[in-house]
Amino acid sequence: MDKRTFTNRLVVLDTETTGLNPQEGHRIIEIGCVELVNRRLTGKRFHTYINPERIIDDGAIEVHGITNQFLEDKPSFADIVKDFIAFIQGAELVIHNAPFDVGFINYEFSRLNNQAGTVADYSKVFDTLTYARKKHPGQRNSLDALCKRYGIDNSHRDLHGALLDAEILADVFLLMTGGQSSLLDEVQGKAVDVTANSEVKYLLTDRPALKVIRCTEQELNAHQQRLEAIEKAAGTCLWNVGATGGSPTEI
Repeated sequence: MDKRTFTNRLVVLDTETTGLNPQEGHRIIEIGCVELVNRRLTGKRFHTYINPERIIDDGAIEVHGITNQFLEDKPSFADIVKDFIAFIQGAELVIHNAPFDVGFINYEFSRLNNQAGTVADYSKVFDTLTYARKKHPGQRNSLDALCKRYGIDNSHRDLHGALLDAEILADVFLLMTGGQSSLLDEVQGKAVDVTANSEVKYLLTDRPALKVIRCTEQELNAHQQRLEAIEKAAGTCLWNVGATGGSPTEI
């Protein structure tokens, strides 16, 4: 397990864009962020749609469903940049495939007469895709694949959306960097981390003894008859200890 530490305040971030490459003039059209403090969601969010002042590629619309008409009355990046910087400043950004989103944000910053600097001037960045590839080498590590691996329900994710994806990524990040993802972890000799987002409750040492409810003779006989019926139908029954000289009370 990676033992690296994170800042107390994390901002999980995602963007949607007009296309794939800012060097071809593509722009950000949506930013979604959720805040984590001490590995707990605080409920604070930053979410905005942005008028990119250009046409969205058809292929991009198929991915996120955001249309040119929808963005006509939305603010420009210059209109929201101060609030955006205020939200991310001093935090560590958690991003899946960070070079993509950071590249677009830096491009938007560069269009503001170089007054905004770069993302590195405000925040550190943690790339969950890079981390996932190290943790799960040779496996698919898309956000959907990680949701499946860690048991996170993303059935409501028909289309990409910056805020929705940020919320899903927050769950993935917490499990991937600190949570127990499988009951087999202990069996396979893996350490199970107890992190700040875990609530550990200890039982009192002077608590009353647990009440033990034992089977009646009638219940034991019914159980044994059921095992014998399984063995007769299947040819074997691993649980039928009575057949090998044991007693059904030993089960």
